[in-house]
Amino acid sequence: MSQASSQAQPIRIMRIIARLNIGGPAIHVTLLTEKLNAPDYESVLVCGNIDEDEGDMRYFAEQHGVTPLIMPELGRSLHPIRDLNTIRKLVRLMRQLKPDVVHTHTAKAGFVGRIAARIAGVPVIVHTFHGHVFQGYFNPLLTRVFILLEQITARMSDTVITLTEGLRRELADTYRVTRRSRITVLPLGLDLHAFAGVPRKSGTFRREHEIPSNVPLIGIVGRIVPIKNHDLFLRAAVKVKAALPEAYFVIVGDGELRAEIEATAAALGLSACTTFTGWVREVAAVYSDLDALVISSRNEGTPVSVIEALAARCPVVTTAVGGLPDLLDQGALGALVPSDDADALAQAILTAIKTPPDTQRAQALMLDRYGIDRLVKDLDGLYRGLLAKKRRR
Repeated sequence: MSQASSQAQPIRIMRIIARLNIGGPAIHVTLLTEKLNAPDYESVLVCGNIDEDEGDMRYFAEQHGVTPLIMPELGRSLHPIRDLNTIRKLVRLMRQLKPDVVHTHTAKAGFVGRIAARIAGVPVIVHTFHGHVFQGYFNPLLTRVFILLEQITARMSDTVITLTEGLRRELADTYRVTRRSRITVLPLGLDLHAFAGVPRKSGTFRREHEIPSNVPLIGIVGRIVPIKNHDLFLRAAVKVKAALPEAYFVIVGDGELRAEIEATAAALGLSACTTFTGWVREVAAVYSDLDALVISSRNEGTPVSVIEALAARCPVVTTAVGGLPDLLDQGALGALVPSDDADALAQAILTAIKTPPDTQRAQALMLDRYGIDRLVKDLDGLYRGLLAKKRRR
């Protein structure tokens, strides 16, 4: 922050996210709120409550000295009457705190937060797409409604941030949310030191869950929800098991489909070789003991689990959806397979286990590209540039 010393007053940032459920966006906003602080910044994080079937990451915020302002109305899904009240409360809060920048994250917070910021006269309005909900989430009519809402609120934004160039192309060219020139690409920023420092095959996670130390272990980490397509993971697991009888599988996470996925595992004859752990806080130990991390999703933004796994030198196998091809350098850093192809997914898993890739280069690239200090420097320049432009006007 080379210009920090010339700033007479700290820049006030209000960061808004719908909820701090387990996942990359919650980690992202927490670290930014922690890092963009005194003396150059004053940051406040505003969020709603999580749903009952989601893991809560407020503990992570507390560990980093961040106390979010809870606005229960923010929540997860759109609700016209409740959202009008949320906008009203956000406008009142913005007029009270007088932020120089309102930065929203994820779809719901981006919708209500940007409208409130425009009404409140906030100088700079920024929104980050951590992915999008235009594929694999809703029916075609509702999807068109969401695209229209994003087009409207994009006009209220000084810039829209995407985490990858691929997502920028999708938003501008496929869905026409806004022009390319109004989209800034800024990759995620994370604290990856714990993952880089964990040894391969430490055994801690296997011992905690009574998984044999000498079996190939394949895992998936994330919410057990439709978009993650755990059914594909299990169908591929059957094929992996047929070719590699000693293989073992682990599903880390929880969600609305957990009971259904457990039943599917039983129906496929995988119960004896599959462990459901629920949420795990110290995921570095998970990646340490996995022989391969799998993403079977129908759509993804930039999944933090892949970045963390590669930082821990764990091989990854993913479906080629959303931001994953960009994240994996089009397959140079991990295996990419077609969406919903169990045969291709199983074969890629078997290849990763039988011929483990060299993950040192991938680890070095993750640390270089996705460190939190890089993102803080990038955002500092972006905020100051946008504010200077507004002042000139």
